[in-house]
Amino acid sequence: MTTRTGTLVYDGDCGFCTRSAEWLAARGRATIQPSQTLDLDAVGLTEDDVASAAWWLDADGRVAGRGAEAAAEALKTCRGGWRLVGHVLYARPLRPLADVAYRLVADNRHRLPGSTPMCQR
Repeated sequence: MTTRTGTLVYDGDCGFCTRSAEWLAARGRATIQPSQTLDLDAVGLTEDDVASAAWWLDADGRVAGRGAEAAAEALKTCRGGWRLVGHVLYARPLRPLADVAYRLVADNRHRLPGSTPMCQR
């Protein structure tokens, strides 16, 4: 039996985000959950929070990261080299670059493959 390590919360209305989440689900052990199916109040998130970034909830369901940190935590649950990518991505010297890269992707997700009109909000 595989133990889940946490939950990646993403925008299920965004095609690009959904494709990325499906990719992670196929390779990792994290629970992948669209924000639209989550009781946001129960985990301490708001609609504005989940519209602005992906979120990582630890194994106990507590908010433990957002944006690039959430992506890195999800990658750390993957097999093979992707686990290493997760560790390197949010290592202290690269954090600022990872945060900028995440923001660029998030702000431009409506221009990326698989995007939907919902990605523009």
